[in-house]
Amino acid sequence: MPDIQFDRYYRYEELTQLLQQYTQTYPHLVSLESIGKSYEGRDIWLLTVTDQSCGAPEEKPAVWVDGNIHATEVSPSSACLYLLHRLLTEFEQDPDVTRALAQTTFYICPRVNPDGAELALGDRPRFIRSSTRPYPYDEEPLGGLEQQDVDGDGRVLFMRVPDPNGHWKAHPDEPRLMVRRDPTETDGLYYRVFPEGVLFDYDGALVQPRPIRENLDLNRNFPSNWRQEYQQYGAGEYPTSEPEVRAIVDFLAKHRNVILAITFHTFSGVLLRPYGDKPDDQFPVEDLQIYKQFGTKGTEITGYPSISVFHDFKYHPKEVISGVFDDWLYDHFGVFSWTVEIWSPQRQAGISEYKYIEWYRDHPIEHDFQMLKWSDEVLAGQGYVDWYAFEHPQLGSVELGGWNFHYAWRNPPPHLLEKEIAPFSDWVIWQALTAPQLELHSAQVLPLGDDAYLVKVVVQNAGWLPTYISKKALEKKVVRPVICKLSLPIGATLKTGKLREEVGQLEGRAYKAPALTIWGGADWTDDRAKCEWIVSAPQGGQVTVTAHHERAGVVRVTLDLG
Repeated sequence: MPDIQFDRYYRYEELTQLLQQYTQTYPHLVSLESIGKSYEGRDIWLLTVTDQSCGAPEEKPAVWVDGNIHATEVSPSSACLYLLHRLLTEFEQDPDVTRALAQTTFYICPRVNPDGAELALGDRPRFIRSSTRPYPYDEEPLGGLEQQDVDGDGRVLFMRVPDPNGHWKAHPDEPRLMVRRDPTETDGLYYRVFPEGVLFDYDGALVQPRPIRENLDLNRNFPSNWRQEYQQYGAGEYPTSEPEVRAIVDFLAKHRNVILAITFHTFSGVLLRPYGDKPDDQFPVEDLQIYKQFGTKGTEITGYPSISVFHDFKYHPKEVISGVFDDWLYDHFGVFSWTVEIWSPQRQAGISEYKYIEWYRDHPIEHDFQMLKWSDEVLAGQGYVDWYAFEHPQLGSVELGGWNFHYAWRNPPPHLLEKEIAPFSDWVIWQALTAPQLELHSAQVLPLGDDAYLVKVVVQNAGWLPTYISKKALEKKVVRPVICKLSLPIGATLKTGKLREEVGQLEGRAYKAPALTIWGGADWTDDRAKCEWIVSAPQGGQVTVTAHHERAGVVRVTLDLG
């Protein structure tokens, strides 16, 4: 049994060892493969998890789960590990887990961006957005302030420097807290506040951020409505130009059994659904209904609000977000996909009514006091650090302190990690149990005389979702119908029918009426399909019927003739 702990974050080598230990301990449930290499050559690990005694992974509907596409967002890897651990350790103990693994395959990619995560988790951490590949230019940046741990304590805080023209001042009732200087205020003690870091080519007067050499955002590099750099920062040279993104796109394009997807990010404490670049009225009506039902269940389980990116999560009111994972997978393949933003420091501090992005532009000072109180009482003062003197190599006497952003904001502090990520596994498993399930309703052989037989098979979808999953999938013509194949014994011939029949899509219960009214409610059998053949078999024998749908699974039945 792997000795996994959910109160810490794992670097790449330890993570790799854990994944290998899981596959050695549970070989009947999980396999491990590399789906590609990162920019620096690290394997991008993928786990395939299913009850192999109930069928091959590719013959079941599948759920994709990934994390840590952004460098500093390491708790998403932990959320993936928690799901993996629960699936494996609670198999044959928890009925939902057992049924989910019998009927469904889980593809889990815990760390999409291993290179960036290594920087964030280093002994002297460095924070970038995503990949470590230089972009858009492969050259060292020139002067400016580079954010880093200057005093070697493993933290990257803030620096405050006294300056009569500074924007900040200490709050009169709480000197630790920095607040804005009033517009007409003069003659006080004011500060400039910078991120903790080192200045390159400092001229003694100007402090600007040093350009970051690694400017990619891997979650802008997916094919759906990809836009060039002048339209969207960090998008890459072309869709899937980055090996990490290309590995995911290639895998999902080849594994058409994926019906649902969750990508874990941080932070804000929300469940985000598409679209990022268009309003809800651009959805097929039925798909938006399903998204809202999934979201309502997600809120019930996790406490996280379910919101639209376009309507509720823009970084700027007049800008949209595109080229992202969930938009791509839904818009290209009709797969219901989510981005989960783990962790809300505000909510932890008791601030429940706030706008997720607008809060950072402006909020009441009372919120700052609540945040500070939370750090003092729950984080033992490690979240917001008291200002302390430091002799800076370029700026001279400064004070370091303020929020330890990576510890308290970007991810849950380690001692709060497990409680935060645990509920997501329930939501993922619940979604998996809504998958379409192709099964045999009935199968029979009727003798017709003169060595002729009628073979009749009825298949049905026993799942909640339809076999096609979404109306978007039908619109884009990316999903095939149920296919029934007949295999004949030696000496037999087919008189009527085809050896391979396409019998259409099968509905689930998702779009059934919510009540018996004059507007509907009849439970028609549109979840079933029938195949019939007349076979001539002078020597008898057996026929095998295989029904297959790439998103709903496979059923087989062998029938005796005579």
